[in-house]
Amino acid sequence: MRGEAKVPVLEVEIGEFLGDDDLMVLGKIWEHGKAWIVGGWVRDFLSGRDVSGCLDIATTLKPDEVKEIFPRTLLVGEEYGTVIVRLEEESNEGIWEVTTLRSDGGYGDGRRPDNVSFGDDILVDLSRRDFTINAMAISQNGEIIDIEGRGMEDLGAGVIRTVGNAADRISEDGLRIMRAFRFLDDSEGGMRTLDRALSDAIRSNVQMLERVSKERIWSELCMILSGGNVKQILELMGEHGILDSILPDIDHDCGLEFSNNPRVNLALLCSPEENSGKELSLTLRELLKISNDDSLSISFLHDTKNVDFDLSPGSVRRFRTFLPEYLQRELLFYSEGLGKNAMEMEDAINSLPENSAGNSPLIDGNILSEVTGLEPGRRLGKLKGWLHRRQIEEDLPSSEQVLELLEEIDWKEEDPEKWKNLSWP
Repeated sequence: MRGEAKVPVLEVEIGEFLGDDDLMVLGKIWEHGKAWIVGGWVRDFLSGRDVSGCLDIATTLKPDEVKEIFPRTLLVGEEYGTVIVRLEEESNEGIWEVTTLRSDGGYGDGRRPDNVSFGDDILVDLSRRDFTINAMAISQNGEIIDIEGRGMEDLGAGVIRTVGNAADRISEDGLRIMRAFRFLDDSEGGMRTLDRALSDAIRSNVQMLERVSKERIWSELCMILSGGNVKQILELMGEHGILDSILPDIDHDCGLEFSNNPRVNLALLCSPEENSGKELSLTLRELLKISNDDSLSISFLHDTKNVDFDLSPGSVRRFRTFLPEYLQRELLFYSEGLGKNAMEMEDAINSLPENSAGNSPLIDGNILSEVTGLEPGRRLGKLKGWLHRRQIEEDLPSSEQVLELLEEIDWKEEDPEKWKNLSWP
C-alpha cells in the first residue's frame, strides 16, 4: 500500500525559520500528540524561498482536542479534520490551519471525499495529497518525509506530478486541474512543466471543472493571473481546453502582455469580446462570481479598449482628476497590455504639476445660483459640472477666473446637454 512506500529522511534545522508564535503553536500540539509541518511552507522552504507566510500543520490530534488546547480555534472543516487555530490574544492576527491525519474514501461528487477516516500515519496522509511537491512534511526533529523521494526530485526538476495515478487524482477532485496550472508558476524560478501523464489526465477530465464551485475556480484563476508567468500558463490552459470550459462563449486572447494585477489580466484575457463592458462584467460575475469591485473595474477597462490616450495637458489633467489612483494604474496596465502608448501617458501625468486649486470645484451650486439666478435643477447642475471640467482642463487657480467662463456661453438659453461634465475620456 502507499503508506509503506520508501521514505527518504533528511534532517534540517528549521527553528530559525519559524516565528515565535509558530514555535509556540507547534510546541503545544507536540505536548499532546504528534505534528508535522506540511503544504506550501515545506515546498517554499526546500526551494529556498521566503517562508514568512501561513504555516499548515498535520497532527494526530482530533479537531476537538486541538480546540481544547486553543480555545479560540475555528472549526471551519471539522468533518474533514481541518480547524483554524487562533491564539488567545485577540490582537494576534496569526492563524494556523491544522488538519488531523486522515485517509479519504471515494470522491462521489468530484470535489470532496465521501467519507474521511482519521488516522496516525503521516505516510498515508501524504499519499492522498495532490502533487508530489505538496506531499512532503517536516517532523518535530527536523526530518523531511518525502514518499519515494519524488517530491524533492520533482521540486528540483520543476515538474508538476500527481501522487499516484494522475487520472485517479484528477477524477477525484476537479479543482486539482486549476491547482496544477497555478503551481506551474515557479515565480522567479520561471515555469515548471506538467508531467505527461498529468497533462493527459487533465485533457481527458476537463468536464470535472463543472463540479467545482465558481468561487473556487476564480480563487485559483486569480492566483494564476497574479503570477509572473501569466501568458505562458494561460496559453497552456487554452491548449488543454480549460479556458473554453471556465469562460464558455467568451472570446479570449492569451497572447497579450499581462501584468501582475489579476482583474486587469482578466480584462485583457477577455478583451476580444465584442459585448459592452457592462455585459462582459455581468457574464463574468455569473461564470466566476467576481466581486462588485472587480466587475466595475473590468467593465470600465473593457469600454476603453478602443480609446487612445490624448496627451494634451487638459486631457491628462482630467484623467488624473476624474479617475481614482487605483483605476489610473489599472488602465495604464491594461493599455500597455494592448500595446498602446501607456508609458507616454504615464510620463505626461508625471510631468504635470499638481492642480493649482486642487481637484474639487471652486464654484459650488450655492455660489453659481447666486451669480446666475438659476434655481436648483438640471441646468444649474450641468453648468456647475461644465465649469469644474474647464477649471481642471485649464488649471484655473481662482473662483473669479472660473466665473469668467460664463461669458463664453449662453447659459440662460443654450441646451445644457451640450455642456460636458468632468469625465474621462
